[in-house]
Amino acid sequence: MELGIQNRRPAKFKYIQTRIEPQVIEAIKSEAPSFFYIGKNYNNIKWLLGQFESGFCSGDLIAATAMLSKLVVKKERIPDMIVIDLACNENDIQGFRKNIKVLSVNAPIVLGAQQITTEQMNVIRKKRLVDDIVRLGEGETSLADKTDFLKRIKLFDQKQSGRKPMVEDSVQTALGMNNFFKRVFDIVVASVATVVLTPVLLLIALCIKLESRGPVFYNAYRAGRGFKIFKFFKFRTMYVGADERVNELANINQYSPGGQVFFKANNDPRVTRFGAFLRSTSLDELPQLLNVLLGDMSIVGNRPLPLYEASALTTNELAERFLAPAGMTGLWQIKKSKQTQISEVERINLDIDYANKYNFMYDLWIVANTPPALIQKGNA
Repeated sequence: MELGIQNRRPAKFKYIQTRIEPQVIEAIKSEAPSFFYIGKNYNNIKWLLGQFESGFCSGDLIAATAMLSKLVVKKERIPDMIVIDLACNENDIQGFRKNIKVLSVNAPIVLGAQQITTEQMNVIRKKRLVDDIVRLGEGETSLADKTDFLKRIKLFDQKQSGRKPMVEDSVQTALGMNNFFKRVFDIVVASVATVVLTPVLLLIALCIKLESRGPVFYNAYRAGRGFKIFKFFKFRTMYVGADERVNELANINQYSPGGQVFFKANNDPRVTRFGAFLRSTSLDELPQLLNVLLGDMSIVGNRPLPLYEASALTTNELAERFLAPAGMTGLWQIKKSKQTQISEVERINLDIDYANKYNFMYDLWIVANTPPALIQKGNA
């Protein structure tokens, strides 16, 4: 069954209709993002309605394709995001992508993680059959806020490849030659570095355990390209429970006054003695080589942000920094090596600059200008 659905907000347009022309009302409606839900979980539909102004609902991929076709034929507005909440495999999604491509429907596709296995998820991610995979109905992440980011990323990928990406193409063709070389470079460098540095990694792990209680690694969720959330690895440099003390230490934030996004402090009391050494040499960053191998990060890119920082960058201008891959080093690290302090605005502008310019040769230039070699000194 296909059903057009709306939340309670559009009622205000009916009230306005007596005061302005209908075409103006339509213009107001069109500013708000809408969704196309494919599935049968009513709780998830309600969750989406809490984030979008309106949407459509269809029970399966075939019916959804027919409904989208009707919208195209009638020249009605296509929803801004397609949400698939079905138990489906790569062939199902690939077929759906081909069908809507014929209709020239380019809305980002989001897949509900609860409906697929881990193995299916890995295949779908590798072949880039969807634009994001999320756990529907959970967490505070708003899909409506991510709509514009995902659209920008699709356009950016098309620009990099020089044509519209085809889902059945290889990763090399779909991402463009620049991104292909970038990925090969990441894998080679991260693999070689991991093997060569294994004795160092083991020694650091031993020292961390001897100094203070707690795990060797600090694992936290960070937001990377397109607000993709992933588990970020570092050697632990702080005492256990340090994250809960951010607000308590706001008065020593280097980005103050007005530092509402990033947090960084000199002589941070949360940092252990050995942790201070790891940070000054940036050895605490070495576990991120695993993130690079997993594809969550690149050697060069914008630093992935803690979720509380990423959530503050939601305007279109600031969100441009999420168009670039997350990286271990980048323009910010080069700039930081030339001055002791860098403002919040300057850091964001550097991220945006990289997002607008990055390509493989530009990455090589950044690597060559990042002392020492790939990993810059300092706290991230």
